Amino acid sequence: MPLTLNQIRRNCQIARERMAAARAEHWAFGAFNLDDEPTLRAVAMAAQKHQAPVLVELSQGEVDDIGLDNVRDLVDNIKAEYGVEMYINLDHSPSVEAAKKGIEAGFEFIHVDISQANHDASTDDIIAATKEVVDYAKLTGALVESEPHYFGGSSNLHNEAIDYEEIKKTFSTPEGVRDFVERTGIDTFAAAVGNLHGKYPVPKKLHLDLLQQIRDVIDCNISLHGGSGTPGHYFRDAVKIGVTKININSDMRYAYRKALEKSLADNPGEYSVAKLITKDVVGAVQAVVESKIADFNSADKAVVQ
Repeated sequence: MPLTLNQIRRNCQIARERMAAARAEHWAFGAFNLDDEPTLRAVAMAAQKHQAPVLVELSQGEVDDIGLDNVRDLVDNIKAEYGVEMYINLDHSPSVEAAKKGIEAGFEFIHVDISQANHDASTDDIIAATKEVVDYAKLTGALVESEPHYFGGSSNLHNEAIDYEEIKKTFSTPEGVRDFVERTGIDTFAAAVGNLHGKYPVPKKLHLDLLQQIRDVIDCNISLHGGSGTPGHYFRDAVKIGVTKININSDMRYAYRKALEKSLADNPGEYSVAKLITKDVVGAVQAVVESKIADFNSADKAVVQ
């Protein structure tokens, strides 16, 4: 059943207050990708077990596959079933129009990423589009996230080495961050400090000194994209600095696929793949989520309304 505008506004106000609490108490929301219903259940089971607040998120590909309104209903049903604190983030929304649809669907978090669709978009173009989304989000109070640059990598398993010299060219700078936040009025800044989308052969390295410099010059929330494949000690330090949202996708997808491949190999006569997913895959994904909850210091922080 669709939420009323007043219900959406209440959810967004609670989400806003909870992000402030995360910063004050030095923990972060895990933002876990929702590929399908079993993935959502895995996140909910981990959140329930550890009493952790979580975000589930989907990008345009999942939006096209599942539908915004279907996701809203599915998440609300799972929240009620498991009794968990859970919000929805529209991740890497590629246009103003797509972001507005997420706001209208009642998502509490909206990440608008103009450079994702157009790598050549100018800073002024990105700022103008982001500001339009910020203004529109006043309809519900949804929190808007953005960044002034293309964020590299992809949510997949990569075999190539990480070229840190190339990545450093897209690092956030304190001066650039402050200017972008002031000109757009966003609620959350997606920092680039060595994080990178995808899972790579070697662990990622976060530049925590730069992250602290960014924290020192802005008063809004800070998120980290591309959290998969990052040693946990970086996250534990990042939440102390003041990061309040960390995105995880590839680690979950890797666990999902490896568990499913093994289950299929072990059960050659079983053609109900859904049974194998319930039996073997959900637990594997849940274990990934649980490990991130520990690194994000979010266990026992849930407040269920």
